[in-house]
Parts: sequence; structure tokens; C-alpha cells
Amino acid sequence: MSSVADVGQISSYVHQGIATMRLDRPAKHNALTPEMLDQLGQLGINLDADRDVRAVVVTAAGDRSFCAGADIKRFKALHPLDMWAQWTRQGHRVFDQLASLRQPTIAAISGNAYGGGFELALACDLRVLADDATLALTEVGIGTLPGWGGTGRLRDLVGAGRAKELIFTGEPLTADRALAWGVVNQLCPRSEVIATARALALKIAGRAPIAVQMAKQAIDAGDAYRLLEQVSSAATAFTDDAAEGFASFTEKREPGYRGT
Repeated sequence: MSSVADVGQISSYVHQGIATMRLDRPAKHNALTPEMLDQLGQLGINLDADRDVRAVVVTAAGDRSFCAGADIKRFKALHPLDMWAQWTRQGHRVFDQLASLRQPTIAAISGNAYGGGFELALACDLRVLADDATLALTEVGIGTLPGWGGTGRLRDLVGAGRAKELIFTGEPLTADRALAWGVVNQLCPRSEVIATARALALKIAGRAPIAVQMAKQAIDAGDAYRLLEQVSSAATAFTDDAAEGFASFTEKREPGYRGT
């Protein structure tokens, strides 16, 4: 029988409208297994349907590694066809699902994030990084390349030239450089990463949730953002939250948004 250390797990809980998903395989640097991908996918389905969840924090157990990427022993044992059918396609599907959640997502990166771990962080909307941690897409060092969306998502963040530099060399990206390049949104001491990410999530959760979620869709729509922005702006203007927002502004008080 496989142990939790062998297959790993992802724990989750919701508090104050913030869902936290935690990779829990610290003895293996939180390396991702097929079982963990399945759990992440199911959690994503559940969260997307939960109207009470306003933001999501993705973090990991321990402080050595956020995630070392895919479990090499697991995917090296696969037949080439299974590698495509059961591993890369599964990872793409789950990471795309995470990226397309209605709610904003924040990666709280307390340790190094390499390979698929960096790709997991890239699938989130925002990233908070420990100021002594590094990020890298190291796949070329083992004869392959990023397989869970890293090439495209990194390119979208830093441009083709910088993405090619990082992927072609596999060299780690320091925290300071990651901030300067716009890969991460905030740096803080390792011990404060989760609290900082949660504070950011709470700030987002305090805003009108429908407006926030539609804003996310408009930003992610690429060239179609103009149409989506117009439709979303018109639609949100007549929600109960919009009425509350206008009333609280006039009355000089904090708004109480209900997501309706």
C-alpha cells in the first residue's frame, strides 16, 4: 500500500472567504504526483462552484521548497504514450483549470520553486515570494522542456527574450530579479510569506467579488478584452454590490459586499 509520502496530498480549508490549498509532501520537496494533480483538479472544481470563496491562496508545507516540480521517478516509469496521455495532458488540464478559476489566486512561495513547481506558481494570478528563494524552469537539464504551460505563461509575463534565457539555460531566477521582471508581485522574509499572501487575499476579498472576478476574466481575455470589459462593466453596474459600493462611498463607510 502506498503511503502519503509516496503519493502526496493537497490539504485545503476556507476561512474568512479565503480558500487555502497546501501541497503536503515536504519530505519530497512537495514534488507533484499524478494523485496530487487529481486532488488539485477536484479542489479547483469545488472552489469554482463555491460562491462564498472570494480568493484562493496556494502554498506548501515546510520552508525548504514550495515545489520541486514533477516527481521524476513517477514520470520516468511511464511509457511515452502514457507520458502524454496521463502526465503532460493531465498537468495542463489541471493548471489551466487553476488559472481560469473565477476567484483570484495567489501563490505563497516560501521556498524554491523549480520546474512544475514554478509552472504551478505561474498558473496563479499573483505571486508572493520569499526574498531568499529562487525560481527556475530546469527541464532542459534533464533532456526535456517545461510541459505544464511554463513556456507560454513565462513568456506572457517577461517577454520572449527573457523567457528563452531562463528556459534555455535552466539557471535560477533570484528573488530580486523576479520582482524586477514582474514575475512576482511582492517579496518578504520567508517566515512572512503566507501571512503576506493572506493579507493580500483578504484585501481582494473585501472588494466587490463579482466585479473582481469579471475584471480577472477581462484581463485574461487577451485581444478580446475590449468587448468583455464593456459587457462586464455594464453588467456589474446594476448588481447589489454596485448599489452598496455607491451607498458606502456616499455615506463614508466601509462597504459590505455580498456577491450579488
